[in-house]
Amino acid sequence: MTALAQLPLLPKPRLLAERPLTNRLPAQGYRLTITPAGTQLEAADPAGEFYGRMTLRQLQRLCPTTLPCGVIEDWPDIPLRGVMLDISRDKVPTMATLFGLVDMLAEWKVNHLQLYMEHTFAYRNHREVWAAASPLTADEVRQLDAYCRERFIELSPNQNSFGHFERWLRHPRYRPLAECPAGFTASTGEWRDVPTTLDPTNPATLELLAELYAELLPNFTSRRLHIGGDETWELGKGYSQTTVERHGLATVYLDYLAKLKSLAGAQGCTVQYWGDMVWSRFPDQLGRLDREMMHVDWGYYRAYPFCEHAEKLAAHRIPFWLAPGTGVWGTLVGCNEAALGSNRSAATAARDCGAQGLLNTDWGDGGHWQHLPVSFIGLAAGAALAWHEAGNSDATIRAALDSHVFRDPTGILGRVAWALGDTWKLVSEHATQSNLLDHILRGKSLPAGVTSTTLSATAEHLRAALAELAKARPACAQLVDAFANNAQLALAACRLGQLILAGTSPADPHLAADFATIIAERRRLWLAQNRPGGLEDSLRPLEEQLQAMQKHDPHPLGTGD
Repeated sequence: MTALAQLPLLPKPRLLAERPLTNRLPAQGYRLTITPAGTQLEAADPAGEFYGRMTLRQLQRLCPTTLPCGVIEDWPDIPLRGVMLDISRDKVPTMATLFGLVDMLAEWKVNHLQLYMEHTFAYRNHREVWAAASPLTADEVRQLDAYCRERFIELSPNQNSFGHFERWLRHPRYRPLAECPAGFTASTGEWRDVPTTLDPTNPATLELLAELYAELLPNFTSRRLHIGGDETWELGKGYSQTTVERHGLATVYLDYLAKLKSLAGAQGCTVQYWGDMVWSRFPDQLGRLDREMMHVDWGYYRAYPFCEHAEKLAAHRIPFWLAPGTGVWGTLVGCNEAALGSNRSAATAARDCGAQGLLNTDWGDGGHWQHLPVSFIGLAAGAALAWHEAGNSDATIRAALDSHVFRDPTGILGRVAWALGDTWKLVSEHATQSNLLDHILRGKSLPAGVTSTTLSATAEHLRAALAELAKARPACAQLVDAFANNAQLALAACRLGQLILAGTSPADPHLAADFATIIAERRRLWLAQNRPGGLEDSLRPLEEQLQAMQKHDPHPLGTGD
């Protein structure tokens, strides 16, 4: 009979030997006992019972006729294990896609889901902001909220309320609320016509947000609101400049967050906010942070100082979550190092320093070019590591992919998806960035270390992956199509890079024809899983690149959304 320790469960549970058997279980814990006489499930609470049933479901998937005998006594390291899904960078999933994602996350014992919104909720009085975005409606949020609750997942709103407000500020009606209404110079030196940051000193800013909160928040049973607050690039450079010069940027920033806290409190909600402005602009003033607001510290690579930051936050008694990421945005085919590295670092720091939660973020920067299945390794790894970091090695997670993520009996798709997630290592001789193929497609200059040899090796790697993908037989055939389309896009980037290195025009009739086919397939896959709003914005840089190929233009267009 199969031993429990050999079964590729996700997340891999603790076995009885790791903890003496007691009658009491920690919160969300369960005890699953399988003997020849039958199966017994004990639980600390209803959530624990649900998680025990999820483990039993996975066992039955692996052993459909005879279950292995043994005892699992299991409980989570971190009480709140969340996922944040970006639904504002062009791609808003259909309800069917969201329901399917919730089912998957629930089986992996994730118990919190945030929907990151900028302009993708159908606010009654602000149609011009979301008219082309296919937003979620209030009724749809309530449906999703109920669906999540049945699976012990808390659905929580994440409405950015300070920076990243450009989808509103591009419209004349809202432009007066901007910190820099005429535009601003980015840190790269590039001039941006569309402002991104709200003016925190303008009373009309708070009036707008009070209206939005009053309409949005009642649709969620969760009493948490993430108000964003990250990357407020223009702060202190426009209308608030005088106030910042007089009182300091930290004071202006924190005073504004306090006002948002009051607005959320009027709706019965507590507040979460991103921590990047604190760490980048006033890290020596942690003592001024409000202990009634949740600090969410994000970092998307293994070496991010989660532990250092967590120790400082704990020392100041500031409640906090840590936020790693799936690492897929800008990569086309994923990045295992970023996904597993950031999630493992965050899970370790969260466990050791007393974080209240861990939020695994899945962003869609640059038009959300990665199809959702490309994020599955990062989502699965985050769930496993948040539940029990010490017991879920990279090898353990990898072994579970085909059984519990891709459901591929051939054992191929998980292996190929993992291989694609290592593609970035081949693109440059330096191998420090995972987004270089994306840069090539956007017509940017070739990064250092990208050579004809590295691009040839990358192309060979991608062709081998595509050949293996054709043999995979997952339960959902669209999984193969999604990975194949992203791999083909990455392969096209290699071919384009070779033309640029050769100093010739990127005009290549075969490449142009293949590129057109890739774009058409992206359109089909998008519409199969997502709403139409945002599709044209996402495809525009690729369409412009195709036009440049067809026109023999040596300088491809398009920098992305």
